[in-house]
Amino acid sequence: MDITIHWTFLPHDNPDASLAFYRDVLGFEVRADVRHDGRRWITVGPADQPGTSIVLEPPATGLGITDDERRTIVEMMAKGTYARITLATADLDGTFARLQAGGADIVQDPTEQPYGVRDCAFRDPAGNLIRINELH
Repeated sequence: MDITIHWTFLPHDNPDASLAFYRDVLGFEVRADVRHDGRRWITVGPADQPGTSIVLEPPATGLGITDDERRTIVEMMAKGTYARITLATADLDGTFARLQAGGADIVQDPTEQPYGVRDCAFRDPAGNLIRINELH
């Protein structure tokens, strides 16, 4: 079986702030910027991994989501408890320095975890938790 991760989705509540963060701070390339019906979907990803993308989407746009569910999602985003993703780098300290310089909302400095991973954590402009693991 040959399966890869093609797209993953993270919500945004401010497309311009999310675009600036993923493009300018994380250094991802912009692959698509689609506006439809007053909403905006932005697809970004690492330049050297054209087959893997993150789609930054308006929150709670799926079919069948009730108004109450939509409110809950927006509240969870505001608390930073709704969505998360884990990335990886060979240079965790350099990446962390770039995040700090870019004004990222740091949650955890680079740390050796008891489960054998060295990583850091921060939040994007929408409150999504992003962890970055160090590759060995």
